[in-house]
Amino acid sequence: MGRSLLSHFSMVTYSAPRFASSTRSRGLSLGKYLRRPQLIRQHNLQAGRDFRCLCSVAVSEPVNSESSSSPVKKRIVSGVQPTGLIHLGNYLGAIKNWIRLQDTHETFFFIVDLHAITLPFDAQQLLRSTRDTAAIYLACGVDPSKASVFVQSHVRAHVELMWLLSSATPIGWLNRMIQFKEKSRKAGDENVGVALLTYPVLMAADILLYQSDFVPVGEDQKQHLELTRELAERVNYLYGGRKWKKLGGRGGSIFKVPEPLIPPAGARIMSLTDGLSKMSKSAPSDQSRINLLDSKDVIANKIKRCKTDSFPGMEFDNPERPECNNLLSIYQLVTGKTKQEVAEECRDMNWGTFKLVLTDALVDHLHPIQARYEEIVSDTSYLDGVLAEGARKAADVADVTVNNVYQAMGFLRR
Repeated sequence: MGRSLLSHFSMVTYSAPRFASSTRSRGLSLGKYLRRPQLIRQHNLQAGRDFRCLCSVAVSEPVNSESSSSPVKKRIVSGVQPTGLIHLGNYLGAIKNWIRLQDTHETFFFIVDLHAITLPFDAQQLLRSTRDTAAIYLACGVDPSKASVFVQSHVRAHVELMWLLSSATPIGWLNRMIQFKEKSRKAGDENVGVALLTYPVLMAADILLYQSDFVPVGEDQKQHLELTRELAERVNYLYGGRKWKKLGGRGGSIFKVPEPLIPPAGARIMSLTDGLSKMSKSAPSDQSRINLLDSKDVIANKIKRCKTDSFPGMEFDNPERPECNNLLSIYQLVTGKTKQEVAEECRDMNWGTFKLVLTDALVDHLHPIQARYEEIVSDTSYLDGVLAEGARKAADVADVTVNNVYQAMGFLRR
């Protein structure tokens, strides 16, 4: 999630979701799938080609849906880790889009604190960052009367489903995860816990708990979504259908198989020090990112020192000028102007002039968020109440899914 499981662009187009039954209708042998998961992976990648969106959209129809005269809403499920400070990339790439979607969708936005402990961490910092992240969600405009805002660890079904899914996850699938290989190589064996290997299973649980139809896919998350889809197919085959019905369940698929939503071009906010690298909390230099709570002077200093080039004027989409394209995109997003308007306004500017314009736009855009954040963190009872209510709403949905899995796997009912 996130991660991403992990936007400012509204939905463009998508085709109808394909569930587990679509695999059978295409003649794909599930027996072969259990031996050769790459067959399902190819099917999954093909299924996601027509999606262009940055949000995780899901039909809010429960697994055991009943007929209803009311229209079926789509569900958004997304989250951000409480490690480090929320930066401009998190905001423009995800949170800003949540604000638009909460008016027309059933939305679940959570702080994925369980994902934050896969590497060595500071407990006091985790506590502070979790509250700060929740406050920033609200300060950015997430409305708790429209969206469920909660902390991942407050809904125990996330961990329960992860354990159940772990029993069906071949270790070879996890060993293929690129992020595990890269992070474990950097940290060293003595500093790597099992959680770093198995957190993709938790990510799958985060998605499948809420019967998500669509999930966002960044370049660094494609493998994890493939794993989620494969796990959904595998559990549906092993425990769903008639097998589940014989145990007193409704039969059919236990999980909806999520489809990928591919971000449109230009959706990623890049580093201020390297226009080819994504803006990231984990980057060693704070100079590489604009944090949402940075002061006016800090923002001005970071923009003044950010990497530029020696080309004249300003232009979008020149592959030889990734930093220029990135900074113009940031300006476009925080001002709400069109790409054409920005291109015409900035075409003849030099870097010194444009940096001043961009700094003013960033300060003006972030000031109301920072002011609202200070109000929220000063009222701890309000923030605690929002998180408690959000967790209750999320648990109502998640508990249905995890109880179905318990039943389908043969556990004695409590």
